[in-house]
Amino acid sequence: MLFIRDGLIHDGIHREAFCGDILVEHGKIKAVEPKGVLTEIPEEARVIEAKGLSVYPGFVEAHGHIGLDGYGIGYEGMDYNEMNDIVCPQMRGIDGVKPMDPAFQKAAAAGVTCVCVGPGSANVLGGTFTTIKTVGRRVDDMVVRDGVAMKCAFGENPKRVYRDKKDSSRMTTAALLREMLFRAKEYMEKKEAAGEDLSKRPAFDMKMEALLPVLRREIPLKAHAHASEDLFTALRIAKEFNVRITLEHVTEGHLIAEELARENVPLAVGPGLTSASKFELRNKSWTTPGVLAAAGCQVSIITDSPVIPQEYLPLCAGLAVQAGMDPFAALQAITINPARHAGIEDRVGSLEAGKDGDIVITDGCPFEVSTRVKHVFISGEEVPDADL
Repeated sequence: MLFIRDGLIHDGIHREAFCGDILVEHGKIKAVEPKGVLTEIPEEARVIEAKGLSVYPGFVEAHGHIGLDGYGIGYEGMDYNEMNDIVCPQMRGIDGVKPMDPAFQKAAAAGVTCVCVGPGSANVLGGTFTTIKTVGRRVDDMVVRDGVAMKCAFGENPKRVYRDKKDSSRMTTAALLREMLFRAKEYMEKKEAAGEDLSKRPAFDMKMEALLPVLRREIPLKAHAHASEDLFTALRIAKEFNVRITLEHVTEGHLIAEELARENVPLAVGPGLTSASKFELRNKSWTTPGVLAAAGCQVSIITDSPVIPQEYLPLCAGLAVQAGMDPFAALQAITINPARHAGIEDRVGSLEAGKDGDIVITDGCPFEVSTRVKHVFISGEEVPDADL
């Protein structure tokens, strides 16, 4: 049991912070109240005196590859792209995560408590993402929710990787995705028509099975797209097949903010702290998250770790604020919005009763490089060595 007393609480839901107390029991937040409301502290509770400190929800990453790309071990440790098949929806990100990767400890100590991780962007269809906490020895015990989205990719990456094998144009990428969705739709219809009659069911196809949750709108396509034309192609295909979609990276989003606001789909923006290494990044700007949020979009800021080390997620939010983003919108972009983006807002992303006890206590605004993290709790348990 944990009692955090007299901290300045930024709950991720309300714009104004307030002085108050938080009670955590059995790993869950039991109460978040203004100062003086929680007058009886259980004797067994560990008390954290937070006067003069700021209290935040654990920070959440909506899109990255931490644990699938080994920290400091080079190319041989990379497990986030299948390079032998351009369409492999049957891949599951959870099967490649390395819980012992030192990157997890760095992320947790910096207050990044939950991440949505999965395959990269070499494939038109790359497989499913999973959401996990950043502490643990066995990935099965770290999972918040598995199979939250199906990765697909547009733009330069599939073209670059498969240029001499399968894909040399944006038209080909779109056609390959459509083909797989058409095949999966036909597979689903035949399977449903057969009912319990096994003799009439189509032959088992693992790729088609993996796409059924997408076609049933149980999970979204998670569409890697930087350029405006790729963002619109992703949206076009989603409408053609009546599937849910989230847009990832959204580098040129500030150029089409009004159109994206009308589409009302979740946006994960970043990584910003890199150079324009390819043509489709030429309009990269730190103003993008703020412009999209001001237009009314649901924006998450991402590191795309390890492109940017996971522990710098709050810094990325700070750089967006420096470029004009509203500070509260930036806080939501690394807390409740990525939780919503990944469909786990019932568990994480804000300081509310009933949610996981994922809490960060700092001596200032986490967007500022001079701020120090004093305590990090994940499911009510303190992360070792959090005072960096």
